[in-house]
Amino acid sequence: MNEQKKGISKTGLIALVISSSLGSGIFGLTGDLAKQAAPGPAIFAWIIVSLGILMLVLSLNYLANKRPDLDGGMFSYAEETFGRLGGFISGWGYWLCSWLGNVAFATIIMSAIGHFFPIFDGGQNIPSILFGSILIWTLTLLVSKGVESASFVNIVITICKLVPLFVFIIIMIISFKVGVFTESFFGQLSENLSTHSSLTVNVMLQIKNSIMILMWVFVGIEGASMLANRAQKRSDAQQATIIGLIGLICIYLFASILPYGVFTQDQLAQIEQPAVAHMMKLIVGNWGANLINIGLIVSILGSWISWTMLPAETTFLMARDGLLPKKFSKLNKNNAPSYSLFFTAALTNSFLLTFLVTDYAYKLAYSLATAAILICYLMVSIYQIQFAYAQGNKKQLTIGIIATLFQLIVITLAGLSYVLMCSISYIPGFYFYYKARKENGYTITSREKIAMTVISSIALLAIFLLITGAIHF
Repeated sequence: MNEQKKGISKTGLIALVISSSLGSGIFGLTGDLAKQAAPGPAIFAWIIVSLGILMLVLSLNYLANKRPDLDGGMFSYAEETFGRLGGFISGWGYWLCSWLGNVAFATIIMSAIGHFFPIFDGGQNIPSILFGSILIWTLTLLVSKGVESASFVNIVITICKLVPLFVFIIIMIISFKVGVFTESFFGQLSENLSTHSSLTVNVMLQIKNSIMILMWVFVGIEGASMLANRAQKRSDAQQATIIGLIGLICIYLFASILPYGVFTQDQLAQIEQPAVAHMMKLIVGNWGANLINIGLIVSILGSWISWTMLPAETTFLMARDGLLPKKFSKLNKNNAPSYSLFFTAALTNSFLLTFLVTDYAYKLAYSLATAAILICYLMVSIYQIQFAYAQGNKKQLTIGIIATLFQLIVITLAGLSYVLMCSISYIPGFYFYYKARKENGYTITSREKIAMTVISSIALLAIFLLITGAIHF
């Protein structure tokens, strides 16, 4: 009799993909988007970003199918192309981005709870930080009971947080007016119609600014790939990523574009955050705002569970592959990476406590994380090109080239300052890498020493430019 392998189900992986990406961003997406673009340019931006993210997902799926031995996810692919140090740089950057996102979750969820309990209003006062700390350790303990059991809880939360969003989308469809939507489809035409070229420039600028906003709401799309080794079947992880991506695109597109047919762009740009809650209040009253704020709280909790699992799993896999000290690969009786979980939770809590004094440290660290995740994605697409070329697969080679060009464009749009500051985060990381190599009986190669010296020099330059005010975040 065949016994089903214990692990995360396909449904659990789909929920993980959706929940990892579908956090607090969607509740303010329309307001942020309206500040930058009219509906026409916003739709074009959606097409570009969706295509770029699809190419990344197809790359992840192709590599997972052809190289199942590389079960460490993104950093394994980077290691194949750029060596062990390249794998460490990718894994460390992904881990950094993952747990710093949890600091944002802690403050945002406290702000949402403040809608019902004024003592938490603002999300950065002492009661908020103390309760946020309790949530950090509660979720960490939940995941430490077993990643599979935490995944089941995540399925339930994902369903709960989708309901308010579907209600919002239905109300937007009912309230939608074609005349409002098309009135200023490409922006303030009266100000830009003096020449054809000025209109073109204006539209392109709107698309460019929108791409940066839309890109961040897809961070987490690789969640199923990162936990593929814990899936009941590896093929489930590949299918879950595609299904999750399609679902996310539909939800994001409807939730961010339909309001342009209910409110003018100026109204949307000036609406308070979370924009979805305030739009519901204007249309249906307080019950709509209450429903969305409850959805926001549940949404963040769902994403928070996912992003508690992902950074711990990343450090566990890196330690297993010799890129971090062995203690990070320690598993408890529930098969959960206990040391990685509690180490990450301690750092998250430490950054949250700095809000009692200033939010400067977090703003700096989060700026580094945004650039780090783009570099991780870029390394995946470069390996896609390398592997597809070696296999003689022209279709997959094309996918890799498009994905690489897309990531390079987004990194360019993010600005050189983000890339410069990203190098700062690797200075403490190199200590752990050195310790891991020593534990495993290896020495740092001359090539790695040169690369680490160059990155550290760039980091020191970035620190100097930051102090002098030449660059900022």
